[in-house]
Amino acid sequence: PPPPPPPTDPVFLAQEEIIEMKDVFSVKLKRRRFAGQKKGGTLLGITIFKCLNKEENKLTDCAIHLNNLSEDHCHSWFRHLKEILNGFQNRPKSLKVFVNPSSHKREATHVYYEQVAPLFKLADIKTDVTVTEYEGHALSVLKECELQAFDGIALLYLLLDVEGTVCGAFLFCNRVVCVGGDGSVSEVAHGLLLKAQIDAGKDTDYIPTPVRALVPLGVIPAGTTNILAHTLYGTKHAVTAALHIVMGHIQPVDVCTFSTPSRLLRFGFSAMFGFGARTLALAEKHRWMPSNQRKDFAFIKTLADLKPEECELSFLPLQIPQEDSHENDRITLLYLGSKDQWHKIQGHFLNVSIMAIPCLCSMAPRGLAPNTRLNNGSMALIVVQNTSPTEFIKHLKRYASVKNQFNFPFVETYTVQEVKVQPRLKSGLDAKENTYLNAASAEGNYPWNIDGDLMKEASEVHVRVHPQLINLYG
Repeated sequence: PPPPPPPTDPVFLAQEEIIEMKDVFSVKLKRRRFAGQKKGGTLLGITIFKCLNKEENKLTDCAIHLNNLSEDHCHSWFRHLKEILNGFQNRPKSLKVFVNPSSHKREATHVYYEQVAPLFKLADIKTDVTVTEYEGHALSVLKECELQAFDGIALLYLLLDVEGTVCGAFLFCNRVVCVGGDGSVSEVAHGLLLKAQIDAGKDTDYIPTPVRALVPLGVIPAGTTNILAHTLYGTKHAVTAALHIVMGHIQPVDVCTFSTPSRLLRFGFSAMFGFGARTLALAEKHRWMPSNQRKDFAFIKTLADLKPEECELSFLPLQIPQEDSHENDRITLLYLGSKDQWHKIQGHFLNVSIMAIPCLCSMAPRGLAPNTRLNNGSMALIVVQNTSPTEFIKHLKRYASVKNQFNFPFVETYTVQEVKVQPRLKSGLDAKENTYLNAASAEGNYPWNIDGDLMKEASEVHVRVHPQLINLYG
């Protein structure tokens, strides 16, 4: 007999859709309830929540409803799907949350409660919120606590101010998440890594080979530039960052140590000496101004008073291939001599950047250091020699375009594994000309910008890169 005609029922005409459980982060029983009813209700089926790629590296959540009126059938599906979700080991289960009520414009608090907390609740991540009472409150708790004791508990550091003011952090299921700006996140990373060294019995004044951080770190962008978040996620979208954490996506990342000949200064991802540091130092001196006005004022004032730093740079080149170098790029790679041969440059420099990560942001879409990666075991050393203000401004403008910002005769870049920066003390007359920084500059304390956090140091600073020292969500 001839085959039966194709079914015309719309149920049979629907296209089949496949859902991969690795994209699912929650499953709920779906019920119909009357207004004001909080429990019970008619069971309609189950709802599956999945993570969906949206656009421009953004993630969003999506609900898929599966309808069935059988209580037994729905509960059976619900139990089996929950068992599968519980099998994903990297996903957090609970969070201890610290919130700073006085963070910059209260934006971090708003971001957490309006955008992040609902996703954590949907994913059945338990949260316990504590309001911090003073700067560094949560960080002091982090340093004292036994991380292994937080099995299924988390600490949240809520950090915001882009200039590096510490506001708060989460540590969940032996994991940490930061909601905030660049300097704040670096502060928490430093605390985690420092605690790892102490727990390992390391001498914290001299750490040539530090141990890895015990817990992963998550970053929720709530500041202005959010360079680390932008580098990790390709966007500064808070929901995207939260979903990466909920899904347990982990990325190993290189970290630098900054030290003097006698002691460890801190851990960090990037640093600037010269123009980038002096701009931050001036902004810090005018904290009474609104954030955006303060940064604009500091940038324009430092540019108007543009002066080079006299110093000696010593660096140890690293032999790795450059994946994205183009014919017209001005990139200096030193592969001469043995692997342990140090090279020296001495002179007057407007800015020196040392970066272990690409440092992407909306103002620098290619990154401040596009020739490095998150975890290739190298740093980009970018040296801007003394030049006219006009040429220096042209160089700065290139960061916001697709053109190569290093294609200038006064800019050189090197791929390195270690750098030593030795400033030359200014004469009394030169020091007086820079009184807008503060009296410490006259005494020989030079400002450093480390991940948006201000540090002042008079002696030589030794920077080493340590491959994949910390795990970040992204």
